[in-house]
Amino acid sequence: MSIFVSDPKRRALLDLLLREEGLEPACAPKIGHRPRADFVPLSFTQQQMWFLDQLAPGNPSYKMVTAVRLKGSLDVLALEKSFNEILRRHDALRATFAAVEGIPIQRIASVSTVTLPVIELMGIPETERASQLMQLVTEAARRSFDLSKGPLLRLTLLKLKSEEHVLFFESHHIIMDGLSWEVLFRELAALYEAFSAGKPSPLSELPLQYPDFVHWQHERLQGDVLEHHLSYWKKQLDRAPALLELPTDRPRLPVQPFRGASLMMVFPEVLIKELRALSRHESVTLFMTFLAAFQLLLCRITGQEDIVVGSPIAGRNRPEFEGLIGLFINTLVLRTDLSNNPSFRELLRRVRNVVLGAFAHQEVPFEKLMGEIHLTRSLSRNSLFQVMLAFRQLTGAKALTLPGLTVDRFPVQMGVAKFDLSLAIRERPDSVRGAFTYNSDLFDATSVQRMMRHFQTLLEGIVANPDCCLTTLPLLPEAERHQLLVEWNNTKRCYPQDACIHQLVEKQVARTPTATAVAFGEQHLSYKELDKRASQLACYLQALGVGREVLVGIYMEPSLDLVVGLLGVLKAGAAYIPLEPNYPMERLKMVLEDSQLPSC
Repeated sequence: MSIFVSDPKRRALLDLLLREEGLEPACAPKIGHRPRADFVPLSFTQQQMWFLDQLAPGNPSYKMVTAVRLKGSLDVLALEKSFNEILRRHDALRATFAAVEGIPIQRIASVSTVTLPVIELMGIPETERASQLMQLVTEAARRSFDLSKGPLLRLTLLKLKSEEHVLFFESHHIIMDGLSWEVLFRELAALYEAFSAGKPSPLSELPLQYPDFVHWQHERLQGDVLEHHLSYWKKQLDRAPALLELPTDRPRLPVQPFRGASLMMVFPEVLIKELRALSRHESVTLFMTFLAAFQLLLCRITGQEDIVVGSPIAGRNRPEFEGLIGLFINTLVLRTDLSNNPSFRELLRRVRNVVLGAFAHQEVPFEKLMGEIHLTRSLSRNSLFQVMLAFRQLTGAKALTLPGLTVDRFPVQMGVAKFDLSLAIRERPDSVRGAFTYNSDLFDATSVQRMMRHFQTLLEGIVANPDCCLTTLPLLPEAERHQLLVEWNNTKRCYPQDACIHQLVEKQVARTPTATAVAFGEQHLSYKELDKRASQLACYLQALGVGREVLVGIYMEPSLDLVVGLLGVLKAGAAYIPLEPNYPMERLKMVLEDSQLPSC
């Protein structure tokens, strides 16, 4: 998450920064428990996901998957019982979605037990087991959800050996977000430990459920409160650019297929230390520094100075939400002006103001905002922004841990990209990593790898001289800079020292008479045609007395005839004086007088 508001330290820091700027953090009435109805409205973010699913049922962009490898003696019955208890505890996991008179609603199913599917792979020869496992996981990752049928969270257990399993999770984003996984893993660990030991659940009942948040959100965001936040966003996004013109390898398709891939990078420890020091000195968060650098990268590679980037925010800015599974995430639109070539320090101040303003008005769901500003939508690209920056501070172990078992992450590649380009930064106490996810229909991997090198070079230049103007900060690594400026610019060729250019053209005529020598628009001349017309012009000029020591003025717009004229003059033995038709008359008169061109 870009602003990890469920972390008390980070939330306190942002609240302090907001108060320093005269902006009060979001404050809302206390949320309460509601009696259950037959159906519940959708949160604003759920509404958007439901709408997108209606447009493209089974769209993989909003499917979440993860898998872990379990080594040790696994109690399958305790695992299944733990999973069923989590389903019972959280209403959001039992939700299904439908439309009643055109209005989407969610129904919360009564408590029911689910059998954990177990797929046996022990009978497959070990040489084939790995490929079979990857095939099953890939098929499961691509399996779609029907939002009208549940459950929308599925678990599958693949048994490789008597004491080795792969546990595969798949969920639709409409019922849970990234922080929900942490809640699920935490509860699964506690319940499994208790149930495998024959003990009752150690977890207390939840005072609130996700439907309580939905009702609270709808009641909160209306009237003056909604208008206050919307007025900020309407002003902030007035005349925002519709498209960030990234240099793609292929043209954009009419309809987004959402195919993608990811590349990982680890930022050097020394670089991160210097970035943190710069952030402290400028009273900004590390997220703000990365955002400023990322927007500068986008500015440099597109030539645009008005850069709009999306960034997810946890949306759990109240302690009552932190233990719930559900979709709380929101998206902030961060628009920064990089014009007038400021220093990076000045850019940081601009970004700081943008982020704090967005955070102070974060309550407006992105989907609500999209409906209010009346953007022209296109199936070929995302509206408002096409690039995302996500920042997550991980202060401790967030992965699943189960007693008596060694749990390791099992990589799953979905091959999905929601945006043209996304950068996900993960900050841990011992390292900072980045994942560039890109639309593989637009970009080749080599292009994104080059972009990653440029980003690191830019960061290194920033910490070396943050007072440097944006356009002079280094972008190219030294090897790439040498290749571009020295190797590729080494166009020196050996030509005969005793031959003029028109004589070299004549030799080329003998070698490739029909090859294209010159092109202008749709017009072309072969070497043979060019030489013939130039020779005809040379004969005409010689008949007029043009020869050695004679200057000939050429006053012509760019065209094929201009090239014919240059070669014809040289063939006649004379020299030419170029006269630019777009020059002012005073300039042309000066050239004529200075060169003393003869008149015919």
